[in-house]
Amino acid sequence: MGARGRVLASVAALAAVLVGCAADAGADATPRGTSASPTSPTSPAPTTGSAATPTPEGTLVVADFGSDTVTFVDPRHGEIGSFEVGTAPYGLAVGADGRAWVATAEGVAVVDTRTRTRLALVPYETDSGPAETGEYRGGGMGIALSPDGRRAYVGVNVPGGNGTLEVIDTASREVTATVDVGRRPFDVDVARDGSEVYVTDHDSFDVTVVRADSLSPRRIEVAPYGTEGGLGSWLKPHYAVVRPSDGRLLLPFEGERLVVVDPRTGRSEIEPMTADTHQHGATITPDGTLLVVGTGPIDPSEDEGPSLTVRAPDGTERVYPLDGPHEDVAVSKDGRTAYVTGGFTRDGYWDGITVVDLPSGETTRLAAGTRPLGIAVL
Repeated sequence: MGARGRVLASVAALAAVLVGCAADAGADATPRGTSASPTSPTSPAPTTGSAATPTPEGTLVVADFGSDTVTFVDPRHGEIGSFEVGTAPYGLAVGADGRAWVATAEGVAVVDTRTRTRLALVPYETDSGPAETGEYRGGGMGIALSPDGRRAYVGVNVPGGNGTLEVIDTASREVTATVDVGRRPFDVDVARDGSEVYVTDHDSFDVTVVRADSLSPRRIEVAPYGTEGGLGSWLKPHYAVVRPSDGRLLLPFEGERLVVVDPRTGRSEIEPMTADTHQHGATITPDGTLLVVGTGPIDPSEDEGPSLTVRAPDGTERVYPLDGPHEDVAVSKDGRTAYVTGGFTRDGYWDGITVVDLPSGETTRLAAGTRPLGIAVL
């Protein structure tokens, strides 16, 4: 019996002790004494960290989950600088106008990436509890922009209950709607035509599909190993990508199974994967190459260590080992370099980025940020 089979067989016994991806209580959350204070959605924040020169193209920006900052990084030489955006930043999305929308525990920070300043902090409509740190903190997690840049969609975690999707008008910087979704919205993605929003609900084993026009939600269960164990299970969805060729959702599980979901019908197919490791962050290139971060083994006696899977559109895979757990990944404009954040949502994280040369698989480690999670290439 493989590692996943043993996990399913013993999940009831493990549920009491598994942490990290396993529980939904905020046991490790630490109340903050002070944080970057919210500003009016339309009023500029203090220009802490303002740039003397514009940020060059190709710069990386990371969300520092271990502090209240975002960090800008030259991928060849290291950090350019950091500045405060809000408590425990998680995901981020960058628009064509150069503004980044950063999901923090207390609101969505609006950042001008060219001048490296925070312009505003948009507070949530959802009551997600006090602004805290730690893996199970409330507040924003996954975030994405509509193709036209007019709306930002952020998944808001509510500890102990179902989350919401909040819709922000990017011009007014105001929340215009909230939609009920599942538990712990790890990731948010948008259809290429902007017609639907996809919220990956980690702790409820599903994706919530939300119509962009009516904001009507519907749930698609995504549980290739079943839902046995509930909150105690490791075998839950984390991140999804939208396949450019047909709009289907791709959700990797355990380096063993890739769930391909048709969001129109709710039907799923399963394709094999080869990394045999617990998987988190994912991204996809315009030609359909899928990159998936492997965080490490569930069962070290059978499963493989941290890795980056590079999966071609025809399903062939290259698996590059990584030194230690990582969380999320972005790719350079030319598709030759991957940047993998070392933050990780559990213990074992480190303060940096692994730079992967995709043609050769050669890796280098770059100190950057404080427990960096979300990442984008400007």
